[in-house]
Amino acid sequence: MKKTTNKYSPEVRERAVRMVLDGAGQHESRWSAIVSISSKIGCAPQTLNKWVKKVEVDAGQRGGITTEQAEKMKALEREVRELKQANEILRKASAYFAQAELDRPLKR
Repeated sequence: MKKTTNKYSPEVRERAVRMVLDGAGQHESRWSAIVSISSKIGCAPQTLNKWVKKVEVDAGQRGGITTEQAEKMKALEREVRELKQANEILRKASAYFAQAELDRPLKR
């Protein structure tokens, strides 16, 4: 499982994204705004671009899976995985006890 560290606080992320979205007229293109702002906060331009896109998806301005939907899907996938493991344990236990019942001598 992939673990990432959040080097930047949510406040820094929000401010950087807001600066990109609000400062569109101050730069010749969105990408130039992203490059300028990312150098000021010390992150890669691609990282800031990803944050901006995620905010736009969550706001419904861009197509894609929202953060809420992604978290829900992740939780459901984890639940499915756990249920499959539980079913496998129950199947093996059932087979074990069925075999034990067959191996038991008959009492008359």
